Amino acid sequence: MNQQHTNAGHNGIVPRVIVLKMCYQSIKNYNYLVVDPSTRHAVIVDPAWQMEKIDQALMDAQAVLRGILITHSHPDHTDLAEPIAEKYDCPIWMSKEEIVVSGFNARQLIAIDTTPWAIGQMLIEPIFTPGHTPGCVCYLIGGNLFSGDVLFAEGCGLCSDTQAAHAMFASLQNLKTRLKPQTRIFPGHSYGEPPGQTLSQLLRDNMYLHFSDKDSFAAFRMRSGQNTAKMFTFR
Repeated sequence: MNQQHTNAGHNGIVPRVIVLKMCYQSIKNYNYLVVDPSTRHAVIVDPAWQMEKIDQALMDAQAVLRGILITHSHPDHTDLAEPIAEKYDCPIWMSKEEIVVSGFNARQLIAIDTTPWAIGQMLIEPIFTPGHTPGCVCYLIGGNLFSGDVLFAEGCGLCSDTQAAHAMFASLQNLKTRLKPQTRIFPGHSYGEPPGQTLSQLLRDNMYLHFSDKDSFAAFRMRSGQNTAKMFTFR
């Protein structure tokens, strides 16, 4: 059964967040279908691999898909973007920076900056969060942050070098400053903790949010001996 969450934003709208667990071989991702209950317009975040689960979730929610939100261009976050856009005749949104560095292309692709826009009664607020990739974006919808591989419950995404780690530190600091403590965090993956934890919980438990300067953060993020092959899991 799909997990569902609700959390109101500043305008009082309470989107439904439907958690979809997607698998490909040994890889596990979370996709999120976000539905405006007043109009039943919906967006999906980082769709990958199991189209039938997305189709079923849309049917169960009696929702109409109005667009695809991409946090970054890695294949496990974009796998179904173009097929879904073709099937449901809807746009794909990705940051202009990520499009440039990745070369991702599709007929329905729209380059975005940090200007918010509405789907139904839901306000979608892109937050530029480079570090894992140069053009990473998180999306704030109501009281929910869809963080891709920028912020996990247990950590943060990999960085390619020290410069990227410095960018990641700045992005996490921005999120800590901008988000309310009760904001629920919905990451692209999990090492064991369920999605939808509050920022206040992460501020307490996530060691990557405890660093006070970019150099110590980068030294820890880029430390040797990390088991980068550790598989993601579901809760």
